Amino acid sequence: MSEPQQTVQDTPRVGALVINFNGKDVTLQTLESLAQLEYQPLDLVVIDNGSTDGSRLAIAERFPQVTQLEVRENHGISHGMNVGLRHALEEGYDYTLILNNDIEVDSAMVTEMVTLAESDLTIGAVGPKAFYYGDRERLWSTGGILRWAESVTNERGDQELDRGQYDRDEEVDYVNGCAMLVRREALERTGFWDATYFLGVEDADWCVRMKQQGFTCWYAHRAKLWHMISHSTGVYKPFRTFQTGRSTAIFVRKFAGPLGWLRFLVLGALAIPAAFLRELPKGNQKAAIEKLRGYFDGLRVPIPDQPAVTSPEAGS
Repeated sequence: MSEPQQTVQDTPRVGALVINFNGKDVTLQTLESLAQLEYQPLDLVVIDNGSTDGSRLAIAERFPQVTQLEVRENHGISHGMNVGLRHALEEGYDYTLILNNDIEVDSAMVTEMVTLAESDLTIGAVGPKAFYYGDRERLWSTGGILRWAESVTNERGDQELDRGQYDRDEEVDYVNGCAMLVRREALERTGFWDATYFLGVEDADWCVRMKQQGFTCWYAHRAKLWHMISHSTGVYKPFRTFQTGRSTAIFVRKFAGPLGWLRFLVLGALAIPAAFLRELPKGNQKAAIEKLRGYFDGLRVPIPDQPAVTSPEAGS
């Protein structure tokens, strides 16, 4: 007897969420890439996070098939993404693909991610092999590493040339929110992203909470994308370092035990003066000061209960 053929109805439905804030041109470029994805059924959804640059009109004109969700005011990535996650649950997608708006994807990326996720029902999130857009063979991330240091997240393989050293599917500490495929059941049981974070670490936070629900995070080495970030200039700028420091402190408060706290305090106390001296010749010492200020802000901000899927905070 021949094997039954898979039908469209048997294929998991995927909703791809792209969050945009005043990134009209780069978002259009990303949507152009996503339109070439071979996986079906897949719906493209853009969450406009309070943009004022004409993004919504430009997207509607170029990509009328793309659903757009409007957030009137930018309260950070988590708040905006939660609008999309609620939409994904309402639409009944089997998987939600969380995406940055500054990527180029391989046409088979979603196919490879879904294939890995479907191989084990305990896999709650899957991430791809990510490269630098401007240096096509240089790795940006092959899954995330958590550590109790001056920054709690680190991208595995960052800056390395791809020589096949990460060519195997494997479990990782967390999946970067640049591209995260999420199983519906994992989202329902874990809840939404924590909007206490404004920028950074919200993806790792969600993955830790998801693993507490019995799911795992995996890296799919055959799934590929290119991230439009410069490996030479980096992101050590005052606004970004403030947010990194703030998010790191929030994460430590939520998840670190005594040894984690000790490691964070010791390494943070060493790292800030070192960063100040390193950036001084560049005239960028304010970035180190802002990271310290971010730590203090993150240690003081109230942390609410975790946002369940019934939480009204994710609705607008």
